[in-house]
Amino acid sequence: INPLNLGSIIAELMPENCIVSDEAVTAGIGLFPMTAGAAKHDWLMQTGGSIGQGLPVAVGAACACPERKVLALQADGSAMYTVQALWTMARENLDVTTVIINNGSYAILNVELKRVGVQNPGPVALSLLDLTRPEIDWVKISEGQGIPAVKVTTTEELRDALTDALSVKGPRLIEAMVDMEALLAAAT
Repeated sequence: INPLNLGSIIAELMPENCIVSDEAVTAGIGLFPMTAGAAKHDWLMQTGGSIGQGLPVAVGAACACPERKVLALQADGSAMYTVQALWTMARENLDVTTVIINNGSYAILNVELKRVGVQNPGPVALSLLDLTRPEIDWVKISEGQGIPAVKVTTTEELRDALTDALSVKGPRLIEAMVDMEALLAAAT
């Protein structure tokens, strides 16, 4: 899965009148161009450097507009800041489909290293941006908080999982594994 085909699938399947809570950060680079012609929707996103706002914003949107589907597009690193929002989604049976865009890294910080001219960051610096030691299992985290979840690694699996999740009422989570190299290439 890369940022452009992620955006394309979101645009294709986004239901009419949905609310998007976007904290996809670096992985969201393909969302705007691909969703420009999608079904009518509202888009909520961070306006500054606040990490972790995406899941709570999705909770608030679902509480405020229970008749509308909420689609939370969430980066893996920033989701760790407010993971407890998943429990609230389950407890209140909120109609939120969460897509955790998992690149196993604080990718935005890798991009920022390049932007400030760091050519060859050392192993210690890189290890601080790595989210694979230990690897975060979003399916287990989600299920442990009461939300059915699935992990996808291909665009076909993503399309099928998103179709299924959007077709039911209540919280669902999809862990979408994103190609880090494609992500960094698109972001720089």
